[in-house]
Amino acid sequence: MKGRIFKNKEGKRRRGVHLIPNILTTGNLFSGLASVVLVFHGKFEAAAIAILIAMIFDVLDGTSARLTDSTSEFGVEYDSLSDLISFGVAPGFLIYVWALKSPGMLGAAVMFAYVACGALRLARFNVMGSAGDSRFFTGLPIPAAAGFIATFYIFDNHIGHLSDVVLPYVVIAMSLLMSFLMVSTVKYRSAKQLTFQGHHHFMYLVWAVLILVSVLAYPQLMLFMICLGYTASGLVEKAWGLVLDPAKRENVAGSSRPLSDSKE
Repeated sequence: MKGRIFKNKEGKRRRGVHLIPNILTTGNLFSGLASVVLVFHGKFEAAAIAILIAMIFDVLDGTSARLTDSTSEFGVEYDSLSDLISFGVAPGFLIYVWALKSPGMLGAAVMFAYVACGALRLARFNVMGSAGDSRFFTGLPIPAAAGFIATFYIFDNHIGHLSDVVLPYVVIAMSLLMSFLMVSTVKYRSAKQLTFQGHHHFMYLVWAVLILVSVLAYPQLMLFMICLGYTASGLVEKAWGLVLDPAKRENVAGSSRPLSDSKE
């Protein structure tokens, strides 16, 4: 009898653990839908902030699932569907109503390209699963692309103030770049796999405090700079790898070249 009671309690506890990540995913979905509604009412900055809140929920649900070992196939699919709303449809609707209505069908096509590439990015991620190097994402993660768009709006609203003539072309270029990076094979580092050297822990703490203070002091600028830095990081590493590869090939070829039999 006691064993049965213990098993029932254990089963309820496990169901409760599995429920936590799904509740956080629901918070992600709610924030994405709230962003769409806010755009509909013309509250663009609130919509951008809702996308950033959805990013927080997305980080928390993945972290909680890993910490509690409660990852499930249902959770993975639910998370992807929520991500498509929060980081695909919501940013696409934001850029269209904010900046792409004036170009007409071109603006609508750019918005569709962004949402479609986001959906392809999520589908590819689900199919690949745990295959490949877990330290890297293949292509720009869709939350990072959405964060770039949301923080760019906040940056422009408070600091950039692009003119109505220039803004649509800048947003078109930005949206197409995000679309390309999401479906590209450019590698982006995963924060889940970051490792820190023990003797540098104090310096990491100092840098974390400085970044946090900077974000609190200048959120409109620093949030955009962080998203811009992450987006550029994959391209910089890709370019650096292309520069180093010829040198590596030459070194390998030189080391494998047989010694000459000629005598001087």
